[in-house]
Amino acid sequence: MSRWCVADIPDQTGRTVLVTGATSGLGLCTATVLARKGATVLMTCRDPKRGDAARERVRCEGDSVGATLIQLDLADLTSVRKAANQVRELTGDRLDVLVNNGGVMATPARFSVDGFELQIATNHLGHAALTWLLAPALTPGARVITVSSLAHYGGGLDVKDLNFDRRRYNPITAYSASKLANLLFTFELDRRARAAGRNLLALAAHPGLADTDLVANSARMYSAGPLVPAVRWGTKLFTQRVTNGALPQLYAATAPHVHSGEYFGPTSLGQTRGAPGRVAPSAAACNEHTAGLLWQRTAELTGVTPDPA
Repeated sequence: MSRWCVADIPDQTGRTVLVTGATSGLGLCTATVLARKGATVLMTCRDPKRGDAARERVRCEGDSVGATLIQLDLADLTSVRKAANQVRELTGDRLDVLVNNGGVMATPARFSVDGFELQIATNHLGHAALTWLLAPALTPGARVITVSSLAHYGGGLDVKDLNFDRRRYNPITAYSASKLANLLFTFELDRRARAAGRNLLALAAHPGLADTDLVANSARMYSAGPLVPAVRWGTKLFTQRVTNGALPQLYAATAPHVHSGEYFGPTSLGQTRGAPGRVAPSAAACNEHTAGLLWQRTAELTGVTPDPA
């Protein structure tokens, strides 16, 4: 497993995969690799033009006609519901892999159309709602992979103040909280699915430090001009390639000997880069009490009834 790479991915013919945030970075790489291995890939996008370009890239590089666009804004729960309905209709309620990959990072103090802090709305609430809404479509043995981050080790999570109404907003703290929420959700999904007797693999992964557009997109929200090119240069200098960063989530999506509740990431240099493997989450991510509170609060805020069974 220490040397696992894309060549080790088994044939994915006959499997249907949904990847959120698939127009660039980790999501586009994941969709492309899985299409190349024979999977039917559904790709979500916010911008139809970028989505069309990404789909064509997947079709060309993956040599696959099974790439379909699903319009989705994770920060808009109405959009999440529409996307879930479209996925269920297109797949005939047969979805084998859901990769909750899309996200934003360290944004200024902004709110979603539903009134939630933008990072918790996009990174956690949207993905949780999507997962629950797609629960009836997940086939026996289906895998739900949610992409977290090393940032989850940061500032903790206040379930009673997800919108930072009682605290001064800090973009890094908010990002950290949303990535911690990703792990808490994954492990709670695993516990509840097992309790319900459902054959479902709830898994998490993180890319280490990867050369994606997240940092540059964040910089663009704060300043135009020379800052963005400088940020792009710095990102490339200190990170590994996207193709390497995507390996943990690809491993979670395809490797034959994974178990529900496991977390995967790079295994070298403090989980910043290297071959994929099982990694340990923070103690906060394993807090079952917090996970239960977050599960309930998420259901209240999204208006979606959890249905792991």
